[in-house]
Amino acid sequence: MELHPLSLACFLATILFLFLNPHCEAQLLPTFYDQTCPNALTTIRSVIRTAISRERRMAASLIRLHFHDCFVQGCDASILLDAVPPLTSEKNAPQNFESARGFNVIDDVKSRVENICPGVVSCADILAVAARDASVAVGGPSWAVKLGRRDSTTASQSQATMDLPGLFDDLNTLISSFSRRGLNARDLVALSGAHTIGQAGCGTFRFRIYNGTNIDANFVSTRRRSCPSIGGDRNLAALDLVTPNSFDNNYYKNLIQRKGLLESDQVLFSGGSTNNIVTEYSNNRDSFYSDFAAAMVKMGDVGPPLTGSAGQIRKICSAIN
Repeated sequence: MELHPLSLACFLATILFLFLNPHCEAQLLPTFYDQTCPNALTTIRSVIRTAISRERRMAASLIRLHFHDCFVQGCDASILLDAVPPLTSEKNAPQNFESARGFNVIDDVKSRVENICPGVVSCADILAVAARDASVAVGGPSWAVKLGRRDSTTASQSQATMDLPGLFDDLNTLISSFSRRGLNARDLVALSGAHTIGQAGCGTFRFRIYNGTNIDANFVSTRRRSCPSIGGDRNLAALDLVTPNSFDNNYYKNLIQRKGLLESDQVLFSGGSTNNIVTEYSNNRDSFYSDFAAAMVKMGDVGPPLTGSAGQIRKICSAIN
């Protein structure tokens, strides 16, 4: 078949554009490392399982780390970079400072993977796979992680401060924040369900238990025992008192009972547009699991991710090459 000269010119122009534009989105695939590093996923899973068996809380920390990465510059492992002027670290943003954790586990994974496949597997993909494996390790859903991301050579503390959801955001603010990243209200409620595991420091929920109105009185009394009105900011409390170490749908049952620990959790069930989704998930764990898995895959595409020749494959996750 012959191409018309004009069609041929357009075809060649398209190829040239794709070649010269490293930020052009390429397709992410679960099989991306099948040939270049076939043992990558089993190696990641082994390290993650060991880390969580040592400390159950680590599952929540790793899921949160992936979430906080994707919401700033897309899923590019920018959250892992240390501050080396002129680069500022997202680790120091208020939403991450002294609360984001699991960096040592990711470093361990990266070291193990580099030993078997040097310069092949990105830190961004490791974060994405670690989040999935963390969910499975504590009884949560699994999903096929799309792979092929590359790592950013930039990070921004100011952008993290601006882009990451805040503890006191109202429902409309949260919905808008997610919408800007292509995520809808159902994704917001599903992804918030990760708070069925993990812990929060007293300083993040003190205002709610001493000044909140949409909150259960007995819940307030229980929470105040470990969170005084002054001091004790780092005293930890489980986000879900009932099954704190199991990934289930109890988080949503807590919200219906006005027992959400964080203000940004309870707003999901406060008479607004997401009440029906919370009720659905509280009654149907399978529905929550299915939607959580789908939302995690969807979040993994936020950015869009760096692919092709954009970014780099970092040798260590905390510093650019």
